[in-house]
Amino acid sequence: MTVLDATETKKVVGVIIGKTDSRGFPDRKNAGSERFTFSFTIKDSPEHFINVSAWGNEEYIQGLSSRFQIGDCVVIENPLVMTKDYEKEERFCPSTPSTYRLLVTETHSSIRICSDLETEARILPLFHMPIKDSRDFYSLGDITANGESLSGHIINILAAVQSIGEEKFFTKSDGRKGQRLEIKLFDDTGKSFPFVCWDKETIRLVQTLTQRETVLFIADARITFDSFRNCMTATATSKTIITLNPDTAEANQLYTCIRELLEAGGLDDQDILSGDDVQLDSISDVLTVEKLKARSQEHAEVLHCIIFGFMTSLELNSSISKVIRKRCAKCKFRINEESQTCSNDACPNQGQQLQATEGFDLLVDISDHTGTVQSCSLAGTVAEKTLGCKTEEFLRLSESQRTTLKWKFLLERCKIYLKVFPSTRSRSGMRASILSCALADPVEVKQNFASFVV
Repeated sequence: MTVLDATETKKVVGVIIGKTDSRGFPDRKNAGSERFTFSFTIKDSPEHFINVSAWGNEEYIQGLSSRFQIGDCVVIENPLVMTKDYEKEERFCPSTPSTYRLLVTETHSSIRICSDLETEARILPLFHMPIKDSRDFYSLGDITANGESLSGHIINILAAVQSIGEEKFFTKSDGRKGQRLEIKLFDDTGKSFPFVCWDKETIRLVQTLTQRETVLFIADARITFDSFRNCMTATATSKTIITLNPDTAEANQLYTCIRELLEAGGLDDQDILSGDDVQLDSISDVLTVEKLKARSQEHAEVLHCIIFGFMTSLELNSSISKVIRKRCAKCKFRINEESQTCSNDACPNQGQQLQATEGFDLLVDISDHTGTVQSCSLAGTVAEKTLGCKTEEFLRLSESQRTTLKWKFLLERCKIYLKVFPSTRSRSGMRASILSCALADPVEVKQNFASFVV
């Protein structure tokens, strides 16, 4: 691939590092009909990779596209070598070092999966080599610090996968079907950073990733400011190339860091504190405790639900340190009460003057007639809204006033919105965070659970 002529070449072998969905366009030569296309990027050496486009009728393109995916080693026979149209390439395709692109057509070319084991052994490791300088990336902390000044920019990101959301489907304004999937990224400077994918091929790739164990080098992601969520967001475009578990010193260093965070249990705290971007009115799944536990064991992913249950443990009159905790203002990990230091060894503020915030950090038990979910997190602003008082107001309450507040909820039927996620550190294999809690309407309880005795 290092030297190509603008003509027909016999064979190119490489690993697919990026691929777009197939799309149809009106055929200018045949009114009323469509031509279809998709494109992909292949790599055959550490420095060289090239974009490939396939054109043809719908049957040919859909069939060809379904035969291989990102990460496959393929053999392209008789592709036509074309000079790049730089304006179109730079806008819509991954940036490549080549001045050419390859064109595949049904009449001249063919693509097949490589079956030569020796060739595969040489080619496949290239899949884990980023297409950009391994040192040329933004940390999540840098993106957040730059804020809206980065909005609209195309940048590279090195981060790990914290969680993978559910694929959501919708209908576009022109009637075509669309899809969207969001994953959350983290590194040693930032947690729960949104990365949004719209293409089926990209979604298929990220759905195969292992949460909390996969590091990504994302080349050419678009950064935007999400005014609805008031945060920065990364998006995969047709230019984006995602490298899984990059074989670089920087990625290995990050992987070591996330293993340390996992072993320290810090990421469980981050799941609880990061909040949730799911709107409460979009959560409609009403479960009993028994069904919740069964579903969490069947599916090792985040789930959201409503439980009409009771708080059977709410220790508001315990020592203040068990109700309100200090956390590092930089990384949100807990402050060690004895040493007054951040418990996160990888905190970027280690060795500097401690800056801390205070907030509710309660663990409550939720029960119904089928069982109990123990140690659900009730923290931060959710706790303030539930209890009806700010942290500083709670600190001024007397012992009897705290007991009165406790019995306002204890053993009273509540409507509780929960976020439940896997946790290897919990004996039950899951942890739960309360997104909202309020006294339940008896009529609504009866409508949802006719068998309940209200």
